[in-house]
Amino acid sequence: MKDHYAALGLSSAARLADIKKAFRQQASLFHPDRNPDPQAPARFRAVQEAYDVLSDDTKRQAYDDNRRRNLLDSPIDTAREIWQTYFNRLI
Repeated sequence: MKDHYAALGLSSAARLADIKKAFRQQASLFHPDRNPDPQAPARFRAVQEAYDVLSDDTKRQAYDDNRRRNLLDSPIDTAREIWQTYFNRLI
């Protein structure tokens, strides 16, 4: 499961205004026309997907419910994915 909050660099308590601001910043940073990094298109798509889900109240509620379930169902896998996302940002 992708962590849309991490893609935008936000906490799960973020407001819609925070989501919009983070999206604009991340989209500008990873836009393929502005960033020559080979990973930029994939990161840009992840940011777009995160914004699509988190900016829609219905999709966000479903995502948050599923996210809570996954944290309870498979905490080891969730922790592994969180750490991988964190370390990939450092590289």
